[in-house]
Amino acid sequence: MKKNISSIPKVDKVLSLSPVVSLLETHPRPTVLAAVRNVLAALRIDSLNGTLTAAVDENHLCGLIVKELESIVAPSLHPVVNGTGVVIHTNLGRSLLSKSACRQIQEVSERYSNLEMDMATGARGERYTHVESLLCELTGAEAAIVVNNNAAAVLLALSGMAAGKEVVVSRGELVEIGGSFRIPDVMRLSGGILKEVGTTNRTHLKDYQTAISEETALFLKVHTSNFSVVGFTAEVTIDQLVQCGKEKGIPVMADIGSGSLLDLSKYGITGEIPVQEYLKAGVDILTCSGDKMLGGPQAGIILGKRKIISILRKEQLLRALRIDKMTLAALEATLRLYRDERDAVAEIPTLRMLTVQPAVLKAKASSYIRRIRPKIPSPVTLTVVAGNSQVGGGSLPTLDLPTFLMAIAAEGWSPQQIDSAFRQCKTPVMGRINKGQYLLDLRTLQDADIPALVEAMEKLG
Repeated sequence: MKKNISSIPKVDKVLSLSPVVSLLETHPRPTVLAAVRNVLAALRIDSLNGTLTAAVDENHLCGLIVKELESIVAPSLHPVVNGTGVVIHTNLGRSLLSKSACRQIQEVSERYSNLEMDMATGARGERYTHVESLLCELTGAEAAIVVNNNAAAVLLALSGMAAGKEVVVSRGELVEIGGSFRIPDVMRLSGGILKEVGTTNRTHLKDYQTAISEETALFLKVHTSNFSVVGFTAEVTIDQLVQCGKEKGIPVMADIGSGSLLDLSKYGITGEIPVQEYLKAGVDILTCSGDKMLGGPQAGIILGKRKIISILRKEQLLRALRIDKMTLAALEATLRLYRDERDAVAEIPTLRMLTVQPAVLKAKASSYIRRIRPKIPSPVTLTVVAGNSQVGGGSLPTLDLPTFLMAIAAEGWSPQQIDSAFRQCKTPVMGRINKGQYLLDLRTLQDADIPALVEAMEKLG
C-alpha cells in the first residue's frame, strides 16, 4: 500500500505532464487544477482503502484528469431522452417548447426589448401587458396577470383577496402535490384562514352554505392534481358553487392546475375541463399553470374579473413573483399558436404528443427500429410492444393513453442494468421497466433523440 500511495505524483509534477500542459492551453488554470486535485484525492482514497493495487501509470492518470475535466466543464442542466411515456414529466422539465417559442426567447434574449417600456408614449410600461390581451382573447377573461408558477399565482390571489379572512374549501381538495406543495401551507403563507368543509370523499353544497360567516372572504375550488378519489364520492360542481357565491355575495376562486385551453375530448382525452368553461361558469378568479397542458413555459396564469386583477396588481408580493422576459417571450409565442387550434396541436409539442394516435406511434416504432438497427451491435434486439402512456404533471392521473414501445434486450444484460447504463450516457436515456422488459415509449421520443439512442445501445454490444 505504501508503495502505491508513494507512486501518486504531486500536483506540480502532474501539471508539468505534456497532456496536462495541453489542457492548460485550452482551459482556465483553476479549472484544470481542480480536476488534477480531484483525481489525486480519489487515488489517495483508493490507496488507503486498498483498492489501488498497482503503481500509478502517467497515461492512465492523464486519462482520468481529462475525464474529470470534462465532467467539471459540462453543463449541469442538459438534455435527456424521455422514453418514459410521461408527456408532462415534472422531473424532466415538463412541457417542451414549440420552435416559435424558442425563437422568440432567443430574439428577446440577444437584444434589448420593450419589456417595461410603452413605445407609444415613451413612459414606463408593465411587463404583463405583453400577454394579457392574448389571454383575454383566448379565454374570455376580463383581465389577466402572470407570475412565475401556479403556486405563486395561488399565493398572490389568496393574499390579495383573503388575507386575515376565511377561505372555504372542501376537505377532499386539500391536496399535496410534488415537492411537498400543500394547499393549506400556501393558504397559511398568504394570510388566509383555512375553513375546511365536507369529508375526504363527500362534500355537499350545504357544507359551503353552513360554513359562511362574517369573516368569509372566498370560496376556493382546487384541482386534485395527481390523485383521484373514486367510489362513494360527491363534490360540488363549479356551477353550483358559483351560483351559491352569487347568492351569498362571496367570490369564487378556482385553482385548476393544468390549464388546458382546448377541448381535447375529440382526441380521446376526457376529464380535463378547459379554462374557458370555468370562466363561462362565472368564477371570479382562476389560476393555472403555463407549462402543463397549455404546453408553454413555467408560469402561473391568473384570469378573472378586472376589479380583482386590479387589486392583485397592487400587491407588494407581485414583484417577488413576477416572470422574466424569456418566460414572457415563450408564453406569448405559445399563446399565439392557440388562435388556430390546428396550429396549436401541430406545433406545441405537448399537444402533439397527447393527441397522436396509436397507429401513428406503431408506424413510428417500426421506422425507428429500421433506422437504428444497422447502427447497433447485433446482440441487441429491438421489438415493438403495445402499452400505455400517461399525461403526467398532475393532469388526468387515471387516464391511460394507448401507445407503442420499443422493447430493448441484450444477452447478459438485465433490464435494470440496461436502465442504469442508459442513464449514464453522455445524453442520458430515460425509459421504464415493465414485466421484465426495458421499454422506450414512442409517444415521448423525438426524432432528434435517435443519435443518443444509438450511442446508448452501442454500450450493450
